[in-house]
Amino acid sequence: MLESTPLNRRVQALNLPPLAQTKDGRVAAVTLLDTALASTNLGDEIIMEAVRRELDGLFDDRLTFTVASHEWMGAQSRMVIRRSSLAIAGGTNLLSSRMWFRPNWKLRPWDAALGQRVVLMGVGWYQYQGGPDPYSAWLISSLLSKSWLHSVRESLAAEMLASIGVHNVINTGCPTIWRLTPDACARIPGRKADTVLTTVNSYGGLKNVEADRRMLELLKRAYGSVHLWVQTHSDYEYANSLTDGLTFVSPNLRSLDAALNAPVELDYVGNRLHAGIRALQHGRRAIIVEIDNRAREMGKDFGLPTVARHDFDKLQAMISEPFQIAVRPPLDAVAQWKRQFQTGAPQ
Repeated sequence: MLESTPLNRRVQALNLPPLAQTKDGRVAAVTLLDTALASTNLGDEIIMEAVRRELDGLFDDRLTFTVASHEWMGAQSRMVIRRSSLAIAGGTNLLSSRMWFRPNWKLRPWDAALGQRVVLMGVGWYQYQGGPDPYSAWLISSLLSKSWLHSVRESLAAEMLASIGVHNVINTGCPTIWRLTPDACARIPGRKADTVLTTVNSYGGLKNVEADRRMLELLKRAYGSVHLWVQTHSDYEYANSLTDGLTFVSPNLRSLDAALNAPVELDYVGNRLHAGIRALQHGRRAIIVEIDNRAREMGKDFGLPTVARHDFDKLQAMISEPFQIAVRPPLDAVAQWKRQFQTGAPQ
């Protein structure tokens, strides 16, 4: 117990939570692995905004630190994690079957010595891959907590983790969908708007010139005006190479939100997953074009309004015909994951 001092007694009088402590009497700490720091993809900012919102209030009784997941850890970051009883990994494609090849989560072999402190929060698997190789299985298993319950983004990640012996996992989806409840979805228009906001993905492994050009031309025929949000630095040049007549939305979340809050009828149709989820968060009708496992798996698991990349007949029908968006966030699983931090689970 912390010593009962006049300061502590005054804190208690303010009806604040007691300080969480480690077994040796220190104030407990938690580290947040921030997946937006050092990232060039604004979608990671959308994820981390949701992560912080959903964690709000869970750790008010302890110190909270932050380190970057998208750059190699130095001595200071390792010290911060060692000082913490757990480290929350905030979403995105952190896990891979090849953790040694261009990983999003920048880890070196000696980082395994940090111990099993990491707790996943809506973390996904990088693309469709074979089973994890021995090095990747060892590294992931060495870092992930065996005591806390992990939250993953889709069934694929849960299956991959199970294949390496990590079974304390539940599928909660990405934290960005946790508030897309039936009531929230019921307020989203079902009919086509006059204006569309779109995106393209200029990442080398995901762009498809023929399919992306065809999508943009379809949108130009279907809508009175087409606005394109630039999510990464190369999207602008790539979109300009595909077609003309686009109006560009500046590459920041403030501009994206301004477009989504504009006093006009507006749909989102594009191949950036989290721009589409952002549109749903703002009560806009959205159709997310599947370009990799993220949208496809979350569409299958949770009812996100997605369409296969080359199914242009279905895309045209979804744009033209009324349909009700009905995302199914797994609220019981989300509550179970959060509740563990409030019920005396291990520190």
